Amino acid sequence: MASALEMQQQPQHEAIVEEGQVQVAGGWQMLDTLEGGGITSADLKKLKERGFHTVESVAHATRKELAEIKGISDQKVEKLLASAHKMVDMGFSSASEIHQQRQEILHLTTGSKDLDDLLRGGIETGSITEIFGEFRTGKTQLCHTLCVTTQLPLEQGGAEGKAMYIDTEGTFRPERLVEIAEKYGLDGQDVLDNVSSSLHHCP
Repeated sequence: MASALEMQQQPQHEAIVEEGQVQVAGGWQMLDTLEGGGITSADLKKLKERGFHTVESVAHATRKELAEIKGISDQKVEKLLASAHKMVDMGFSSASEIHQQRQEILHLTTGSKDLDDLLRGGIETGSITEIFGEFRTGKTQLCHTLCVTTQLPLEQGGAEGKAMYIDTEGTFRPERLVEIAEKYGLDGQDVLDNVSSSLHHCP
């Protein structure tokens, strides 16, 4: 199962949850923006196959890591790093600045107190959370739950936002959202209106 949802704290907190991933958008640049200047779409495809999906991931990679990708020459590695470093601030930040940034992080409840405790408060915005497990262990259910809990008030473990669910296996079920909404005392129709979904089949 591979699904994703995007959560947005009003007015400006966005995140993406992918079957195993939660990511805050608004600071990350997609890998495709590197195309050009000798870097082709075929090069970028090879990077994606090895788990590089953002310009930042390339900028912080070592030359050895990139050179180990089949079809990426040493010359291409230098081009990739040069382009990525132009687009990403590689400088240092003061502890005070980092502390301030962390004050903006939210923890979204998973709907399970025990799981929230394991995650030290829930799914953390500003980071990627990978979810994996055997078939029928609740991965899709968790993604559906996050679509609802991200709409909860801050004091209830939500983000007062909206969600986007990117479905790659046809497992998105709006009726589940209505059931979960009732559990939290939310209006089912309002919850549905705050969730967008798109079906994308992966090869």
